[in-house]
Amino acid sequence: MAREWTPDSWKSHEARHLPAYADPAALADAVDTLAAYPPLVFAGEARALKADLAEVANGRAFLLQGGDCAESFAEFHPNNIRDTFRVLLQMAVVLTFASKRPVVKVGRMAGQFAKPRSSDTETRDGVTLPSYFGDNVNGIEFEAETRRNDPARMIRAYSQAAATLNLLRAFATGGYANLRQVHQWTLDFMGRSPWAEKFEAMADRIGEALDFMEACGIDPATVPQLQGTSFHTSHEALLLPYEQAMTRRDSLTGDWYDCSAHMLWIGDRTRFEGSAHVEFARGIGNPLGMKCGPSTEPDALLRMLDTLNPAREAGRMTLISRFGHDKVEAGLPALIRAVRREGHPVVWSCDPMHGNVVKSDSGYKTRPFDRILSEVKGFFAVHRAEGSHAGGIHVEMTGQDVTECVGGAVAITDAGLADRYHTHCDPRLNAAQSLELAFLLAEMINLEAGRAQADAA
Repeated sequence: MAREWTPDSWKSHEARHLPAYADPAALADAVDTLAAYPPLVFAGEARALKADLAEVANGRAFLLQGGDCAESFAEFHPNNIRDTFRVLLQMAVVLTFASKRPVVKVGRMAGQFAKPRSSDTETRDGVTLPSYFGDNVNGIEFEAETRRNDPARMIRAYSQAAATLNLLRAFATGGYANLRQVHQWTLDFMGRSPWAEKFEAMADRIGEALDFMEACGIDPATVPQLQGTSFHTSHEALLLPYEQAMTRRDSLTGDWYDCSAHMLWIGDRTRFEGSAHVEFARGIGNPLGMKCGPSTEPDALLRMLDTLNPAREAGRMTLISRFGHDKVEAGLPALIRAVRREGHPVVWSCDPMHGNVVKSDSGYKTRPFDRILSEVKGFFAVHRAEGSHAGGIHVEMTGQDVTECVGGAVAITDAGLADRYHTHCDPRLNAAQSLELAFLLAEMINLEAGRAQADAA
């Protein structure tokens, strides 16, 4: 799909935020090993997601993208995978029920390991070691051997991603996602949340609707859409040796696809002209995301879109805005106007997490729930004013009962952050906060739909 492109052509461009490996031969061996492994996802699945995202771009669906800030080897457990998937199902049901639109579900799962670092090294008490780049590069413990950038960790990350995908596919199609099970999706600890009670009431209404269908002669057990769901995976395409190794040529179309995930995105730190990450992404057929923040200039964004989606294919590009609660209404409109003026069909999604990180009085990095909600409200307000479609949400969250983001209905205080602060990188919404955000988001979607109907009348 791109001239003069190969899976390794990124090497002739500027690559930022990649770890330095001391043993090039070991890195080459790891890449060769991965290149011989089976793909984790298939080109046809990526094309199906692209078609779903085209519906989002056209205002007929909504994108829900969420999961861990950074997956880890230590927290790899089927219960953790199940619980995060369960919360995403809950959020999707809330949004579907409220908006009467399909919700495209994409997890930050089965590959979200690598993280960009401001510096290649970290110094503590006079000792300097490599920075923690994510579990597929090195370990989080500040020890010389653990912090060594080890290419063999990519092999372990592949194995964990394969096992995670296997379980996710089983949950999505094996009966767990059956709408008859909607009452069983509430996690035990969420009983403290008033939103859990609201979810139970909504689940009752869904059950009544299914009973009505059955009484009319439509057996829900024979309707595939009610028995399972489509679920796709995504991660930041940051560790380019891994992404290169996982890139395959599709036997049906002859196009290249990165088979490490259905959707890949380019981060705020690697989005620049001449970027190796942009060069890699331009040649793969997967749907792509790109983070956009206060540093994004409209003309530079348009050049990126021309590079990554020259055919202006709907569903190819998702622009993920990450401005911060106090900057979104000032910074986002110019980007929307420029993209619309040039006729690029994009999905506009809101990342209310990355621009709202603060350091608490207790010393923990956290994200106040009210700031997260404020950015989402500002995102919707801008799209309403510009006459464009607020198409999605991109959140860092977990199904675990963590205490990492302050606020929410189950009020986590600054003093309570230490109780269950488990993240390997940035603070995540817990299950109760994620469900609360889904209900508040559903109210915004309904409000927008009502205003659109009134304008049409």
